[in-house]
Amino acid sequence: MKKTSFKVLCALIALALALMCFASCGKDENSGDNGLTINVTDAQTVYNPQSSSGESEMSKIPEGAHPQVLFTMENGGTFTIELYPEYAPQTCENFLNLVNSGFYSGKTFHRVIKDFMAQGGMPDESEFGSVKNIYGEFRANGFEQNTLKHTRGVVSMARATSPNSASTQFFICYSDAGCAHLDGYYAAFGKVIDGMETVDAFLDVERTMDANGSLSAPVTPIVIASAKQIENAND
Repeated sequence: MKKTSFKVLCALIALALALMCFASCGKDENSGDNGLTINVTDAQTVYNPQSSSGESEMSKIPEGAHPQVLFTMENGGTFTIELYPEYAPQTCENFLNLVNSGFYSGKTFHRVIKDFMAQGGMPDESEFGSVKNIYGEFRANGFEQNTLKHTRGVVSMARATSPNSASTQFFICYSDAGCAHLDGYYAAFGKVIDGMETVDAFLDVERTMDANGSLSAPVTPIVIASAKQIENAND
């Protein structure tokens, strides 16, 4: 083999090894059985609510206030989420935008795992193209102010491998120990302050195994009838 050809071959091998290393390093640290991935591709552009046109939802809330959202399930159960914009302001604004547009009405909790979490808010197939991804407000993504821990009742954003791929899907933690490994890697932004028994009851629905071997997929859909922002008498 000529020296030139040998050098080219060595260069190609080195390039291949470098690409393999890059792909491996880019994997999500929490992508095992408990990985909270959403069923859309990673974002190419990131939605920044602070640069959107028109009056923002958060601008309507007094500084220091904690907006609340009442979820009513199709079976009549309810639960209330309190939002904490001091930890994740853009995430809270995106969530309120979705709530006040009626996005969550008719959506489901499609992934429910004992001692871990309940995940919902997946877009319909026709909505995937219009869903906007948001900046990931968590410490592993350089957003240091979000120190909210994933304890029981805490609400956080599901995402794909990209740190900026969250959009509409959120999850509610069932236990402190089961979700502790998510701290700093997912954007926690609120907490269920009333009606956690409704979320617990999701576990009573018959479920089937998912691809990761977790008992998670409800046989009977767990449907959100409505989600609406409510007055918070404490603020």
